[in-house]
Amino acid sequence: MNVNYELTGPDGAPVVVLSNSLGTDLTLWDAQVPALAQEFQVLRYDQRGHGETPGAPGPYTLKQLAGDVLALLDVLGIRRAHFAGVSLGGMTGMWLAEHAPERIDRLALICTSADLGPASMWRDRAALVRQEGTAAMVEPSLPKWFTPELAGREDVVAKFGGMLAAADAEGYAGCCEAIADMDLLDGLGGITAPTLVIAGAEDPATPPVHAERIAAAVGGARLEVLSPAAHLANAEQPEAVNRLLLEHFTRSL
Repeated sequence: MNVNYELTGPDGAPVVVLSNSLGTDLTLWDAQVPALAQEFQVLRYDQRGHGETPGAPGPYTLKQLAGDVLALLDVLGIRRAHFAGVSLGGMTGMWLAEHAPERIDRLALICTSADLGPASMWRDRAALVRQEGTAAMVEPSLPKWFTPELAGREDVVAKFGGMLAAADAEGYAGCCEAIADMDLLDGLGGITAPTLVIAGAEDPATPPVHAERIAAAVGGARLEVLSPAAHLANAEQPEAVNRLLLEHFTRSL
């Protein structure tokens, strides 16, 4: 898999990997990179079928999505890194922390879930997107991604609606199927990476109860709930998220 990525920040600094959500590309993290790149090398990348990373025939598994990250780290010669992910990116991070703990230093999980059923809903969405394309998901997704004040704003619709409509239909569908089949709950107690869990108080896609479940299961995890914030809390509350990420990741410097 030829994964599109961008590496920013001072040579030799610790690395932070940023992983995007379903339907978004690496520009989801535009507001985080300048802040994080003062202290870290920031590695952001596009999930399969998103942004400039090509799709491949699905279905996918979280093991495959996480494997794309491990392969990218290997190519770049990065043995160990911090990891922050939103939604699907957070699921990818949990898989890595559970199955490749030697590669993950500190973990930040934003607006995500370890069990986001029912599986039938994700398979139905995959079928819809294969039939009608990702543009069909723009109208139902934006009100979940942002609180009402932002969801209809012209610049928000242009940027985030545009990146969703541009996503590869097969790639998006394959990622839906990875969510349908994910099995992360039983392994949460084995995560040893220091973990920060961030939720959006107004997130209808992964309400705070999902973050609470993760934080309760991962030993020593810290939970923060931001408001107002829906599903893409890092875009809606960038200053708060930047502060939390810097606090979390600099503790190991």
